[in-house]
Amino acid sequence: MTNESKYEADIASIRNMMERTSKFISLSGLSGVLAGVYALVGAGIVYFMVHFPRSPLSYRTETIQPFDTIMKLMGVAVAVLIASIGTGLWLSSKKAKRAGVKVWNRSSKAMFVNLAVPIVSGGIFILFLLMNGHYGVVAPACLVFYGLGLVNASPNLYDEIRYLGYSEIFIGLISAALPGYGLLFWSLGFGVLHIIYGSLMFRKYD
Repeated sequence: MTNESKYEADIASIRNMMERTSKFISLSGLSGVLAGVYALVGAGIVYFMVHFPRSPLSYRTETIQPFDTIMKLMGVAVAVLIASIGTGLWLSSKKAKRAGVKVWNRSSKAMFVNLAVPIVSGGIFILFLLMNGHYGVVAPACLVFYGLGLVNASPNLYDEIRYLGYSEIFIGLISAALPGYGLLFWSLGFGVLHIIYGSLMFRKYD
């Protein structure tokens, strides 16, 4: 090995070590794909609960009144969230084990804090929206705050996560202008985008 080749190998090794300590490299792209699938399944359930038999592309003008319906919708959302987080933790722990790193390390802790601040704040804000009957802007708020969380946590994740965050924010803002299409935009943001970005990350990193 020439001195130049040895130097390049050393630089690559140092770069890899810095990335492993500064980024949460155990994040699985497959977990993003499955989270998108869960979101689409949840959206399908909501469609049959609220929209059916109308077209899912129709503009919704009426509000959701029955309290039990609202609770069922929240139950679906919580189920999707739990399934997504559970799958993400399981697949990430498996990937970390293969790579010989710990899931809960300095980078994952920083990622968790950066992600949690916008997400928790957004969750509280959305609860106030529900309490005051502003159901039409719940889906946009979910998308925007989730996107902000991804952008905020992106320094400790792969670059694709930052662009996913920007995309979620953009779709959320469009959804806010067209609240009657909330379920459609929610499906696009949490379902389709997760599948697309998860697939890209799976091919590139997994």
